[in-house]
Amino acid sequence: MAAPSIVLTGLGLITGAGDDVEKNWSSIVAGASGIRTNRLFDTGELLTDWAGMVTSPQAPELDRCYSLAATAIREALRTSGLDLAAVDRGRVAVVVGSSLGAMPTLEDVHRDLVHGRGLDVRRAAASQLPCVGDYIAAEFDLRGPRVVLSNACAASAVALGYAAELLWKGDADYVVCGGVDPLASLSAYGFSALGALDPEPCSPMSASTGLTLGEGAGFMVVESADRAAERGAHALAELSGYGLSCDGYHQTAPDPSGKGACAAMAQALATAGLGPEEVDYLNLHGTGTPANDASEPKALKLLFGPSIPPASSTKSMLGHTLGAAGAVEAVVSTLAIDRGTLPPTVNTRGADSPFGLDIVPGVGRAGGPDVVLSNSFAFGGNNASVVLNRPGRPSPSPRRTAPVRGVVVTGASGLAGAAASTAELAAALAEGRPCFDGVEYVEGIGEVPVGRVDVTAATGKLNPSRARRMDPLSRLATAAVADLYARHGTPSRAEAEATGIVFATGYGPVTSVLRFHEGVLRQGITGANPSLFANTVVNAAAGHVAMLHRYRGYTATIANGGTSSILALQLAARVIARGAAERIMVVVADEFPEQALATQARLPGYARSARVAPGGRTGMVLSEGAAAILLESEEAAAARSADVLARVAGFGAAGEPAGIGRIGRDGGAWARALRAAMAEAGASPEGIGTVVSAASGYGLVDLAQARALELAGLADSPVVAPKAHLGETYGSAGALGLVAALSGAAPHGRLLLSSFAYGGSYAAAVFDTVS
Repeated sequence: MAAPSIVLTGLGLITGAGDDVEKNWSSIVAGASGIRTNRLFDTGELLTDWAGMVTSPQAPELDRCYSLAATAIREALRTSGLDLAAVDRGRVAVVVGSSLGAMPTLEDVHRDLVHGRGLDVRRAAASQLPCVGDYIAAEFDLRGPRVVLSNACAASAVALGYAAELLWKGDADYVVCGGVDPLASLSAYGFSALGALDPEPCSPMSASTGLTLGEGAGFMVVESADRAAERGAHALAELSGYGLSCDGYHQTAPDPSGKGACAAMAQALATAGLGPEEVDYLNLHGTGTPANDASEPKALKLLFGPSIPPASSTKSMLGHTLGAAGAVEAVVSTLAIDRGTLPPTVNTRGADSPFGLDIVPGVGRAGGPDVVLSNSFAFGGNNASVVLNRPGRPSPSPRRTAPVRGVVVTGASGLAGAAASTAELAAALAEGRPCFDGVEYVEGIGEVPVGRVDVTAATGKLNPSRARRMDPLSRLATAAVADLYARHGTPSRAEAEATGIVFATGYGPVTSVLRFHEGVLRQGITGANPSLFANTVVNAAAGHVAMLHRYRGYTATIANGGTSSILALQLAARVIARGAAERIMVVVADEFPEQALATQARLPGYARSARVAPGGRTGMVLSEGAAAILLESEEAAAARSADVLARVAGFGAAGEPAGIGRIGRDGGAWARALRAAMAEAGASPEGIGTVVSAASGYGLVDLAQARALELAGLADSPVVAPKAHLGETYGSAGALGLVAALSGAAPHGRLLLSSFAYGGSYAAAVFDTVS
């Protein structure tokens, strides 16, 4: 069955150029810059005090991130004409891209801790990256699938791709999709340390002497064209394709050849059934840094040859809004289509583009583009391109948006706590002994159990010079992939370069963020370590793994708490099924430094001994962990005679407006996720051989899941609970459950993986294991 065409019916935008769509568009068309003096924090030590700062007052009781997001979403919902009271809110998804999340609050919490004023546990827990999606769901009562993407400056462009996957497959009726990032001292000091900030307002694609940071939010209501027509909504633009690639070249610099960026653009156009000759306007990544402004034109010439369409950088007016940039620029690109005007590049300082590009200098130009390609590139060599076109415009070639083939698992590995390899993990499960055998002191609590991975030992064979550039999260991810290859064989170079990577984590590179910020707090700009800053972005681990193994394919990064594993597996499987990738390595990892343990141990439900009995209300134990799952198309696996461990059968996801840090006790939303996974797999409850449980020993969670299983008809199904021995690994828990089942913890047959995330989101997956 053909996948539906999907359209944007509502837009919301807040940036330094204006606090709504119309004010932004008027400023942009007139070439009026929203870059001004940054008054949010002290910039005395930085390379510049210029920033694309939002000037409208924000709600003082909210983190700036949440306030900006809420403003844009309210406008997007209003302009879409969507009456949430008249639709099934369980079919309204939330997909958001962010690099920083509630970083201003997290900085305040960490400042108090570093300066001896104690740890505010509640504020720390409420300012983690997944909380962005949880806040949105609670504020607007949205109950569908929920995911936070964090591919640094490409985050919200990747979010648009994820929204497209949900709608093409029919996982949601509507998606509230976008991106948000606030100005924060962490990023300002980091880019200063890298020498990447322009002392003056940036001059992309002309003077190219550095970037200017900005802030803001861009959100869209996305739905099928048929559904929009049925309710009489005006379709502003069609989201017809997207493409993602990884350079595998450098942690902060793009591949100077432009090949990775070209691959992302080509994939986006191929998905949309369009060729380069159809593109009428390019919204460039165009940061103003010399490296980007040299490599992006090379990528354009590789794809378009000598006939490059008009191409401008709206960052020249808005600044670089980091994780929000892809969504902000998608809103601007949609307006270009709907209003018939090409946005300009300003502040060229009288210079022409050194690469001969038509950068639409000065003010907007009448143009009436039918097809727009919008680029977003990021640290770690992540490239994202999105195709937007005039609604109803036909594609000359078939679109690649519907599933055409099966997906299989051809490799699986995992480590958790004291089990530093899959073999050790399987042995611990078989012997019934816990992997959380460490004990650490937490002030005010005493000694508590914890599971620690010896990352130095786990990555002992890694080149020392490469290992020194990695943070603990990257080492965990690297160890999981190395163990997978040791168990299942190393790919050829050609196979590796055709491999993509979807990285997932519950909470991201906590150690790098805290160490970098502590250096700034104690020593100012001299303590801002650029090497540490490169690892503060959530997708840094994916970049390290891609460089190590020469991955050049599809890439995305998910940061959604405890549902991260299954959402990552779902995304990878969807992409492979529709023929956009042959194989994708799904890598999931979480590390918990002492500050994270101190936060968790002070919250309800933490065990005081290393004995955990899921369902028994003993409490849970935090454990570091990582997993790697290799997914391939059936054809690709057969071509290399790979052993098939399992077949992908179905996925389901759901949410509830529980609020940050909470979950519902009734199990209703959790049950919807379980039923959706079984429905896609064509499975009845009686057909499920084993439920791989998310029960951890924390009574609140275990009771909610028990009720969910009952509501889904699974109360009598055989259950295995890996967390009894592996601990609560959050992000990697779902993937480790699959590894455990494939390593003998469950009999062969049909597996149902169950997962949850605090904040009220749930995900499930069905796999058919192969004996």
